[in-house]
Amino acid sequence: MQLITPPNHIGFKASKLFGESGKIIDGAIAYIEPNGGGPVEKHTHSHNHLFSVIEGEAKILIGEQTVILTKGESFLVDGSIPHSVWNKCDTQTIMIGISVK
Repeated sequence: MQLITPPNHIGFKASKLFGESGKIIDGAIAYIEPNGGGPVEKHTHSHNHLFSVIEGEAKILIGEQTVILTKGESFLVDGSIPHSVWNKCDTQTIMIGISVK
């Protein structure tokens, strides 16, 4: 994660989580306990998910691929590919999930 101080800011560091990713449908925050996640069987739908990890680590199973996200990282999941999301650490993981078209 690369932190920058924007122009004309003091004591302020930021890291870009994502750029333009489509039209936002909705957003949610998830608190995922150790060994938690889901759905148990991967699912599909017509919209995509933009996941951003706020705390902890997440494991995204998408098709035959596994993507690991740590604090400050984001990943856009193509909703048409079977997927599920799981906590990968021994503490609670906090994630923002934004549904986009």
